[in-house]
Amino acid sequence: MEQKWKKPVEMQLSNHVPQQLHYSFLFLKGGNITFIAKVEAKDLLRKPNVKWFKGKWMDLASKAGKHLQLKESFERHTKIHTFEMQIIKAKENYAGNYRCEVSYKDKFDSCSFDLEVTESSQAAPSIDIRSAFKRSGEGQEDAGELDFSGLLKRREVKQQEEEPEVDVWDLLKNANPSEYEKIAFQYGITDLRGMLKRLKRMRREVKKSAAFAKGLDPAYQVDKGGKVRFMVELADPTVELKWYKNGQEIRPSAKYIFEHKGNQRILFINNCTMADDARYYVTAGDEKCSTELFVRDPPILVTKGLEDTSTYVGERVELSCEVSEDDANVKWFRNGVELTNDPKSRYRIKVEGKKHTLVIEEAAKNDTATYSVMTTGGQSEAKLAVDLRPLKISLALEDQTVRLGQEIHLKCEISENVEGKWYKNGQLIEASDRVKLYHKGRIHRFVIPVSAVDDEGEYMFVPDAYNINIPCKVHIVDPPKLHLDGLGENNTVTVVAGNKLRLEIPITGEPPPKVFWSRGDKMVTDSGRIRAESYPDSSCLVIDAAEREDSGAFRITLKNEAGEDTALINIKVVDVPDPPQAPNVTEVGEDWCIMTWEPPANDGGSPILGYFIERKKKQSSRWMRLNFELCKETTFEPKKMIEGVAYEVRVFAVNAIGMSKPSMPSKSFVPLAVTSPPTLLAVDSVTDTSVTMKAGRLCGGILLRRK
Repeated sequence: MEQKWKKPVEMQLSNHVPQQLHYSFLFLKGGNITFIAKVEAKDLLRKPNVKWFKGKWMDLASKAGKHLQLKESFERHTKIHTFEMQIIKAKENYAGNYRCEVSYKDKFDSCSFDLEVTESSQAAPSIDIRSAFKRSGEGQEDAGELDFSGLLKRREVKQQEEEPEVDVWDLLKNANPSEYEKIAFQYGITDLRGMLKRLKRMRREVKKSAAFAKGLDPAYQVDKGGKVRFMVELADPTVELKWYKNGQEIRPSAKYIFEHKGNQRILFINNCTMADDARYYVTAGDEKCSTELFVRDPPILVTKGLEDTSTYVGERVELSCEVSEDDANVKWFRNGVELTNDPKSRYRIKVEGKKHTLVIEEAAKNDTATYSVMTTGGQSEAKLAVDLRPLKISLALEDQTVRLGQEIHLKCEISENVEGKWYKNGQLIEASDRVKLYHKGRIHRFVIPVSAVDDEGEYMFVPDAYNINIPCKVHIVDPPKLHLDGLGENNTVTVVAGNKLRLEIPITGEPPPKVFWSRGDKMVTDSGRIRAESYPDSSCLVIDAAEREDSGAFRITLKNEAGEDTALINIKVVDVPDPPQAPNVTEVGEDWCIMTWEPPANDGGSPILGYFIERKKKQSSRWMRLNFELCKETTFEPKKMIEGVAYEVRVFAVNAIGMSKPSMPSKSFVPLAVTSPPTLLAVDSVTDTSVTMKAGRLCGGILLRRK
């Protein structure tokens, strides 16, 4: 059946205020005041929708609580709906502009008023706004319009348009960026980024226009499913007007309704959806006037609140509530701190249509708290109490024998998911870089990745809040180990003959190992010229007055319950070399000679570095050193000797240990010059058997004869 509507025929106000479009009320600070709107519903098939706003954006349904209550009732015999907004114990910041909006299907109207809070007694305790909705007859001039303003023609004061007290754009513009999300949630903004981007483009100052006597507001807001009204006033009513949404022209339809009232051009958008959230503009000739429409989801109400819950440690806990819309945005809090659905969090949030559930898989004692949910239109809270159950030991700690340097891993399991503490020999153990403590559910683990000797002892786990302990023992063992890093190549140790050797070998092992020294099949005892000495962390091989015969391989062996270790150590006794053999003089000159010799038969265990040579006169006992730098060869040429004097020479061999004894002296030799050939020979006399020749000079007194 088609229904038509005309203007409400009646609006009665209390005697405290005059009858006008925009009302102002003086209200006593700390007092209570009630605003009442009555709607006659004789011809309505269902209840009309009434909303209360403060300013342009704030839906007061989302603020209902201790200081603000919204009520509604219906009188069946009079067919009148009564809607009340009650402010309780008002504060100064409650002052501002308020608005009541009524809608039914595609019909919409509103009435606004100002509230001033004062400390004087001139306050209005109750304001009654009555609107009777009646079915009109066909042909009514104003059919299809629902307008409070039609009843309120008598204006005593022309109300100046003023900025609303609370404006979401002003809040966002002046807020810290970190507060954007909170404000968006509070005022039901679903596309915060888009709103900021669009509002940034809006012109905050309206330019004067020749075509528009009054333009569109910079922005409009409407609830999802509601109706919005755009109105401009033309300077010339004959100018052609066109409306656009995101650049696309809007054509009349059941959704888009155009109205003309004198110079006013009105666009109604019915049953707004999120698709209507867009930029709109209207053109008049060459001029354009634009605005932004923000469609807001209606406030989400908590239809079924949280309930107080008691449980035990380790149990699964579910705290559930129901809200008015499917898959709505709901925030959870624990003692006022917001909880998120982070994968790493121990709290999991589950959504099933209108039902929202906070899940704690294994409750702990510290989960005892007050939990709450908050929506854009309400909130609910409940207390969770988590208590202890009698404790049972599912897996006790076990005694362990651990090799030194290996991991110590202690594990126990108890029947409840509770924290606990670890002790060693009665001392509390704290987690550190070296000691790792783990707790997951009912399992507790103690880990030392690399054990040390000091880690041996009695360990104990004590669950928090329980008078019980779980003990075990850890025994550290270490296989014997010889530390031969300080020895030479092939574990060779060199000692000079005649010196004392004291070879100390570091050893480790837990328990301390036993040490054995041997040479061939013969054990080295702890006494004698060659003996072994033992200490807690080392073993020592001692050789007094080392001899060349002591050179050879010595074996050291370590043994304990964890194993054994052994090594061969080569002892090398070095000495000065043996003296070379007596040198040979192979050639003699006027004041020099050439001598050679053979290397010594035994180099003393160290390579020959060179030789020193000495000489003396045969009749003398004093030897003289002929070279002060080592002679690297086995031949030498002594010089500066006296011709005709007999000499002897000898040799010393030198190695890294020192100089040998001297060789035996060489055979004596006499430096002598070679005779020169005769000159100026002449025959002196001749006989039958000989010829005597004379020379001008006789070299060496030589007389030559021929027979």
